Amino acid sequence: MGVLESVSGPRDLRSLTDAELDLLASEIRDLLVRSTSRVGGHLGPNLGVVELTIAIHRVFDSPRDRVVLDTGHQSYVHKMLTGRASQFDGLRQEGGLSGYPSQAESPHDIVENSHASTALSYADGLAKAYRIRGEDRHVVAVIGDGALTGGMAWEALNNIAVAPDSRLVIVVNDNGRSYTPTVGGLATALSSLRTDPRYEHVLDVVKKRLNAVPGVGPAAYDALHAMKKGLKDALAPQGLFEDLGLKYVGPVDGHDRAAMETALTQAKRFNGPVIVHALTRKGFGYDAAERHEADQFHSPQPFDIESGEERKRGRIWTDFFSDAMVDLGHRRKDVVAITAAMMHPVGLDAFEAHFPERTFDVGIAEQHAATSAAGLAMGGLHPVVAVYATFLNRAFDQVLMDVALHRCGVTFVLDRSGVTGDDGASHNGMWDMSVLQVVPGLRLAAPRDATRLRELLDEAVQVDEAPTVVRFPKGAPPADVSAVDRAGGCDVLVRSGARDVLVVAVGSMATTAVEVAERLRDQGIGVTVVDPRWVKPVDPALVDLAREHRLVVSVEDNGVQGGCGASLLQALVAAGVRTPVQLHGIPQEFLGHAKRDVILERIGLTAQHLARGIVEAMAGDLTGHLPDDSDTVVDPGEAQPEVAGPPGDRSRDRRG
Repeated sequence: MGVLESVSGPRDLRSLTDAELDLLASEIRDLLVRSTSRVGGHLGPNLGVVELTIAIHRVFDSPRDRVVLDTGHQSYVHKMLTGRASQFDGLRQEGGLSGYPSQAESPHDIVENSHASTALSYADGLAKAYRIRGEDRHVVAVIGDGALTGGMAWEALNNIAVAPDSRLVIVVNDNGRSYTPTVGGLATALSSLRTDPRYEHVLDVVKKRLNAVPGVGPAAYDALHAMKKGLKDALAPQGLFEDLGLKYVGPVDGHDRAAMETALTQAKRFNGPVIVHALTRKGFGYDAAERHEADQFHSPQPFDIESGEERKRGRIWTDFFSDAMVDLGHRRKDVVAITAAMMHPVGLDAFEAHFPERTFDVGIAEQHAATSAAGLAMGGLHPVVAVYATFLNRAFDQVLMDVALHRCGVTFVLDRSGVTGDDGASHNGMWDMSVLQVVPGLRLAAPRDATRLRELLDEAVQVDEAPTVVRFPKGAPPADVSAVDRAGGCDVLVRSGARDVLVVAVGSMATTAVEVAERLRDQGIGVTVVDPRWVKPVDPALVDLAREHRLVVSVEDNGVQGGCGASLLQALVAAGVRTPVQLHGIPQEFLGHAKRDVILERIGLTAQHLARGIVEAMAGDLTGHLPDDSDTVVDPGEAQPEVAGPPGDRSRDRRG
């Protein structure tokens, strides 16, 4: 039996010898590589925190002491050490382990939100709660992999610094090597001294006594303090954190388990907020990951263990967007690109290669990205801000008040919209079309295929007096679906038989809607399928079409409440159209991890399910049949819909 098999929880680690701990680290890396080679996942970040995570669980007593992992993608080792190693065959599979911490899996997991730069705020609140309740508990927050580029982390640090009684240890997992390595025994000794409570007491006594000496006293203290500060800064670049009032330990070699344990023990003893600076290497211990220049196998697709080569895949939506951006860059000198630490994942790396001076990666700072884009637009450029759909949630205020209020021509491109699947609840891009409906003047496009992606992106960047959004899902786009006709700005994809059912298909659901039409034709039901292309504002042509049909069915891969279907329903009510409406979308719940197709089947967004519901509604004389919870009708109230104008209207060009 291997060492890892004998570990059922963190307390088992404390009886292991140094040799056994070294073997444990090796076994963990082997399991990480084997598991992710089959299903993909966040390999590089976890290879880099093996010894660091072992050290945390040997020094602290989880789950009594709370361990909070920022973004959560570096939690695989934590999962193994808390009794879940035997379940890694099911990593990121339906019914198996989540790729992020999960409260449902283990009492050792408390924070499962996988959005970055949040751990310090959670930890600040936890530590304060335990202090107020009089509980003898520590909180350990592990932050790194770019999360300190997020403003929320610094907001938290600002408050942690003025909470001297918080028993909070912040481990900065620095895998970017922005600081020099630890310089050995003297640095360790200084770290030990700095975190000894008696050290602070002595400094306070010296300060008071020297400052009480008339004339030379304050000057003497300043000189001594400067010498101390200069010596420490020469050995360990801690000034930034200590200027905030936080104790600092390090830098420490994060792959030296014993050194990490020493540093963490010192930090734990201090009984106040302490930063432990760990230097690690992403992908450490697996040669293919360490050699991978782009991101050290941050999140590879399934790959061959021996060669490290990822399995070949076809072109995905992101690839087509990437090509379109490069083409735009050549044709439009005013187009610039912005992303938030997602250059390769959103496909802007090709644009950057051609136009480095027009490409900006702002780090994990979506709020800043949106407002900086507003400034670029005010300065006469047209920014394209590309992020994952779920991450735009974090910049809603900036989209509303900084971009839309100022009528700035900024195009937001939302990759991985709708159901994404494997990464679980916080990565499904199912909120954007509901959230963005309330933004005045914003125009939102959802392409159904790669050709429409290029067309709609071209149209979006022509709008200089309002924000525009182009959103598309994860994975490979379907084969192009050609239009048979045009109605206003909408593409008519199917027109068959009597005008019984109008199916309004949003974006990637168009292919499914065409299949629905085939099933309805087989049942003798006339059907029209329309792709609105621009789903916000509602195209008046849709209102006219709805008036001519017996039933309207909207289908979208977005939350059903407040989405495109709900807006269409409001427009119909406002226009006095009494045609019954079925709304089909994602139920308002946090979806667990599974393959996209599996989730779509479960929530009823498949051709078979949709067609059955329509047939039943038609057979029931349209009495308001609602097949299940994912299909609903929203009361529009008294709200008035927006009226669509031409997407390329440049009559209010506000560039200066």
